Amino acid sequence: MRKIRTKQFQVLTDINLAWDFMVEVYNLAIEKGMRSIEPPFFEYALTSSWMNKDYLHLCRFWMEDEEVVGFVFYENLGDIYFVLRPGYEELAEEMIVYADEAFPEYNGEKQLMFSKGQNALMEAAGKYGFQQAYKEKTYVLDMTSTTLDYELPEGFRFVEPEELDPVKLSRCTWKGFNEWELGPFENWEDTNDKRDWNPHKSYTGVLNNVMAPPPHSTQEYNIIIANEEGEYVCFCGMWWVPENGLAYMEPLCTIPEYQHKGLASAALTEHYKRFKQMDGKVLTGGGNEFYKRIGYNVEEYTLVYKKA
Repeated sequence: MRKIRTKQFQVLTDINLAWDFMVEVYNLAIEKGMRSIEPPFFEYALTSSWMNKDYLHLCRFWMEDEEVVGFVFYENLGDIYFVLRPGYEELAEEMIVYADEAFPEYNGEKQLMFSKGQNALMEAAGKYGFQQAYKEKTYVLDMTSTTLDYELPEGFRFVEPEELDPVKLSRCTWKGFNEWELGPFENWEDTNDKRDWNPHKSYTGVLNNVMAPPPHSTQEYNIIIANEEGEYVCFCGMWWVPENGLAYMEPLCTIPEYQHKGLASAALTEHYKRFKQMDGKVLTGGGNEFYKRIGYNVEEYTLVYKKA
């Protein structure tokens, strides 16, 4: 008889606990033909400025002795994710019940997010009134079976890590993600910014909202592209997880006036070349058809369940 206990997530002490568990289960899932959430997914959200942190105490571990066997957490409010160690499927119903009862709704609904092969969890969700509503597609590159080979366009260069200018990088990400909606990058020195911040939107690049580097980030592998005037025009962030052979790309942006010039393709090619030499197996992308066009060769899905 297994003795399982639960533990609520504590942001200051449990980042490593969540990371190590997700790294281990990622490999176990792949071995069984399943899919598990990439380890950087939770930490990237956790250390971002756009994630609402008010409910982190609701995230929960299931543990046998000192070993984590299950983890329930959210990214955006209302989107709840599950990591379950293979062989512990008997916990699925308890995890679903907890997610349904403990986490708040957002805009009047709650979504349970499942990965390929999480059949026990999906079956348990069905027992409590959840049904598959849609699928979220994302493209990944299997580095063992295909290549990327896009040259950096003339007039641009890769920025060396030692010359990184954080203000230039913040301006680049602001223009790439937020300027169309929130206006120009200005008054960034003002730490008393009075803008009406929405905790459910991305504000990557605002200097007074940037947190300390995440514990497992690998910023030395980020790719930044500058134009001839030295302005940063494309940024491609990278989390390298050697235990999984996983190159987790997040985030990627090109400022609007430099889009459709091949800069993002060149940045991803540079990532591919580096990690291929380091026994990389997977380079992640996103759901945009851009990734398929440049050669990403695997489609993966997150199955989204809602109550009818």
